[in-house]
Amino acid sequence: MNITTNNSHTHVLGVWLLFCAAVVYVMVVIGGITRLTQSGLSMVEWAPIMGIFPPIGEVAWIDVFTKYQSSPEYQKVNMGMSLAAFKQIFWWEYGHRVLGRVIGMIYFFPLVFFLIKGMIPKQWKVKLLGLFVLGGMQGLMGWYMVKSGLVDLPHVSQYRLTAHLGLALLIFAYMFWFALDMLRGNKPNADSSSSYQLLTGLTVGVVFMMMLSGGFVAGTKAGFIMNTFPLMNGEWLPQSWMSLTPWWRNLFENPIAIQFIHRCLAIVVLITVLTAFYLSLKQKFASYSYIVLGVVIIQLGLGISALLLVVPIALGAAHQAGAVAVLASSLFVAHCARKTK
Repeated sequence: MNITTNNSHTHVLGVWLLFCAAVVYVMVVIGGITRLTQSGLSMVEWAPIMGIFPPIGEVAWIDVFTKYQSSPEYQKVNMGMSLAAFKQIFWWEYGHRVLGRVIGMIYFFPLVFFLIKGMIPKQWKVKLLGLFVLGGMQGLMGWYMVKSGLVDLPHVSQYRLTAHLGLALLIFAYMFWFALDMLRGNKPNADSSSSYQLLTGLTVGVVFMMMLSGGFVAGTKAGFIMNTFPLMNGEWLPQSWMSLTPWWRNLFENPIAIQFIHRCLAIVVLITVLTAFYLSLKQKFASYSYIVLGVVIIQLGLGISALLLVVPIALGAAHQAGAVAVLASSLFVAHCARKTK
């Protein structure tokens, strides 16, 4: 069913969803900066409602800082940290959490308004309510991730970190795709070949897998080792990349193997995008595959630069932002290949 011809409010809904997706984009980037600045464990409590208010006054700050001093990160990494230094890492984590609540509000309250006004087509109600449920799950996943770094070791589980990132990317992808449905239309595109549609879908898949791989890179700090390119400290394949047993642990816990896999996935993404670009030249419609190709080339440059310079915060954040841009552009091209007005 073509929603653009059956509901005059779909443009408003599309703009709203696109705006929400943009804020989620910012949220993912700020999450990356929070990680890079070692700020993620500065808040040792989770208060879904009252947590939106920051410490006010010296007494409140000392109370929050005292709680942090009981955490493994302070005792094993930041022993002797001053209150002023603590405030610097606190504000990044606080901003990350507050932005999560803001996303919930800018999604939930308009959603309720649109439902009351009857602006949402019947076939979209479950989808949009499902997105809200995913957002709530993301908040719980975020705290579940943080808790893993508040027990014995002062770092979060790379498994939970990657799950947190993956869920954020799913939310972004659904919001963006639904927005395109409403703004571009959702009638089948008869001018696009099935092989091209398949390849654009594959592009989205490999980009998503590479971003999950990036979660493991961040979670194990694999970007801070083997800071050479194209060789890894003089080797194409470091001998210690399979040093853990059983063998599968290396894929998720060995920083050397994790970085190697991330490099390999970058090559897979580039080959897939180049193939899709070649096929796009034979399509009868404007395929926009050159957009993905351009963004991927920029992203590869950012990734290599971040690696060689041992992940400075600015470059690391730009690399994370570039990854989401690659995902967004690949989703846009996949949508163009499948749907039209």
